[in-house]
Amino acid sequence: MRTFWKPATLIVALVLAMTACSEPEPAPAAIPKVSIVTVGTQVVQRDDELQGRVTALRTAQIRAQVGGIVLKRHFEQGAEVVAGQALFQIDPAAFRAEVESAAAALQRSEAAQAHGRVQYQRLRALADAQVVSRQHRDDADAEYGQARAAVAEARAILARRQLDLRHATVSAPISGRIDQALVSEGALVGAADDAPMAVVQQIDQVYVDVRQPASQLDALQRSAADGQAMAVTILGPGGKPHEQRGQLLFSGINVDQRTGDVILRVLVDNPQRRLLPGMFVRAVVPRGAPIRAVMVPQQAVMRSAGGQAYGWVVGDDGKAVIRTLQLDGSVNRQWLVSAGLNTGDRLVVEGQERLQEGAVVQTQGWQQPAAIAVSGSAGK
Repeated sequence: MRTFWKPATLIVALVLAMTACSEPEPAPAAIPKVSIVTVGTQVVQRDDELQGRVTALRTAQIRAQVGGIVLKRHFEQGAEVVAGQALFQIDPAAFRAEVESAAAALQRSEAAQAHGRVQYQRLRALADAQVVSRQHRDDADAEYGQARAAVAEARAILARRQLDLRHATVSAPISGRIDQALVSEGALVGAADDAPMAVVQQIDQVYVDVRQPASQLDALQRSAADGQAMAVTILGPGGKPHEQRGQLLFSGINVDQRTGDVILRVLVDNPQRRLLPGMFVRAVVPRGAPIRAVMVPQQAVMRSAGGQAYGWVVGDDGKAVIRTLQLDGSVNRQWLVSAGLNTGDRLVVEGQERLQEGAVVQTQGWQQPAAIAVSGSAGK
């Protein structure tokens, strides 16, 4: 037995040694491959996309200035009207009768004035000849003056009655698009009515009122002081830009205590009447003058658990390091970096998930997707 175990032990040891020699050595770790861009600066226009509401350039409420029964409506609801166009006809019979009565009163006053003038001239001549007393002459002069005042009063009353007759035809004070009629034929209207008869709005040009934080007004005010035109792009409900760009007019002088915002008013041409009062739109408002800034693709910037922005940069030694970044908004799907990057840095755009601090990486140039490139060129 002792002789048998000795060769068996040798055989087992030999097999174990051969097995150990046949195990392959561990393969070296693969070098991560990343896509990079070289950081540079470019001139960009920073914009703020703000929500706004469309209001008419001018709005006129059509109201009756005299009381009466509406006989006829002279317009189609929703049509374009011009200033001075007849809209409603109020029964003019009573006003026409008052005009005729005032005209008759004026004729009586003029006849009395003519008689007073003749009487005064006759008594003045007799008084000069000392045939009658001066008292008679002075009385005739006073009566003649009262007759002249009566004529002036009668003319004023006639003008007022003629004005009431003209107001029986209710006309449009401005040109624009008229809304629905709020009264119909047979309705009794008056100057003291609370509700208007209709509303006319001028919408060939419209205002877009948007809210902006008061903290961002400084850049706009500096640009306005430099005489720079502030063009604003209006985005419709579907996000499609309006064919006419707006012009920033002014900002409100009061700050909303609840939100800290001020009102910006934008004037927009609206020849096709596509922007209607009350419509909600979005306005792309420039944030001051164009600036030169560091721009990087948005996918190159990552966020920590605490929300801090950071990115990976490949150094001259080929190793990846983390950089903390300070962002200042975005333009055309690119971040504006105000701190953390320098011109010439090689920023990792793709492949960050495989990186570790100080790891050697293999780099290649990043190719911008065609859709993003087209969108970015259109926005410049």
